[in-house]
Amino acid sequence: MEGIEQWKTEAQQWLQQGIEYAHQIPPTQLYAAVAVLLFTTLLLFTIRLLKRTKSNTIVLSGLSGSGKTVLFYQLRDGSSHQGTVTSMEPNEGTFLLHSESAKAVLTLPFSTSLCPQQKGKIKPVHVVDVPGHSRLRPKLDEFLPQAAGIVFVVDALEFLPNLSAVTEYLYDILTKASVVKRKLPVLICCNKTDKVTAHTKEFIRKQLEKEMCVQFPYILHCPALPRVGPCALDDKEKLRVSRSGVSDADIANDYTLGIPGEVFSFSQCINKVTIGEASGLTGEISQVEEFIRAHVK
Repeated sequence: MEGIEQWKTEAQQWLQQGIEYAHQIPPTQLYAAVAVLLFTTLLLFTIRLLKRTKSNTIVLSGLSGSGKTVLFYQLRDGSSHQGTVTSMEPNEGTFLLHSESAKAVLTLPFSTSLCPQQKGKIKPVHVVDVPGHSRLRPKLDEFLPQAAGIVFVVDALEFLPNLSAVTEYLYDILTKASVVKRKLPVLICCNKTDKVTAHTKEFIRKQLEKEMCVQFPYILHCPALPRVGPCALDDKEKLRVSRSGVSDADIANDYTLGIPGEVFSFSQCINKVTIGEASGLTGEISQVEEFIRAHVK
């Protein structure tokens, strides 16, 4: 008890000395010190809040059958889950990427200092696989406001027959306010590239850029380019494009793409658009993982 009383007495003396010292400080200096303290506290709180709220969501989008669900499972547990069917509801999960989990397990027995997630250095990723059916695409808008990036999956094997639909869906995404205002990065992921007859990512990029000008010449302000191969316009479709020049996607969105008078290129987009290759069935998804880790840290 004597020790506690002595501690109280000393505390009261320190408090009294502090009050006396404060009275000796000119009011202007005292106010300035308090202002600096409050500003520093507010700044540190804001920085911490921003770090906490930084998104860890990656959205997988694309047409049905492009392989989004297989990529989702490869990212989560390294399995292709053969026999998956077309998703009617979004697949969601928050996890460490499978490749990172495997490396961590391998290094743990030898040195815990080599296991990053033990120190909290690897941030779990929230991956959302959004159904590609046209009637279910509005679900995409539920996740874009929280997204850190978008992986737009393209079937590199059946690319040309789906060129028109792929282009319209991609245009719809690239012109959404939630994507443009936040400059969301987009990876165009050419899936199924393990197949011999799959198209290369450069071919797919060039065809998508050309098709943008074919479908939306008045929106993009670029010279219309003819389609090639099995995607050539028939007379009725030419008439439809020349009369309207817009689709439902154009009417719904407030933003457009391209530079007036120039042929469209993805480099003209406000947000960064890159293109990569993957094979969900074989597990070759390193470029997708690199994209994710570049934007979820």
